[in-house]
Amino acid sequence: MRIAVSSQNLRTITAHAGKTRRFLIFEVDGAGTPREVEQLELPNGMALHDYHGPDHPLFTSGLDAVVTGSAGSNFVQRLARAGIRVHATSETDPLAALRALAAGEPLPPPVPHEH
Repeated sequence: MRIAVSSQNLRTITAHAGKTRRFLIFEVDGAGTPREVEQLELPNGMALHDYHGPDHPLFTSGLDAVVTGSAGSNFVQRLARAGIRVHATSETDPLAALRALAAGEPLPPPVPHEH
């Protein structure tokens, strides 16, 4: 399974996935062990909030899912059309979130916020 984690600071799960330009890319093996394989740093204008082309790197990276602190409904719908699930959570540790997902455990819900 290949999963992107929105992470503006390249350390923790951060919110506002549609405006995020930095993602940690992980592969999770059959035993549920996540391994960081790449850091995706998008140039200005390439956050999904700004870019609307079909060739966005999130769509062409072979992703199965995105984990984020928050995501708007348009972000969720756009990724769903590309076959990518979005998991919003208040968990800030990427490895803890990915291990929970791999084990089929629910992630803690995201913190409510205003758009």
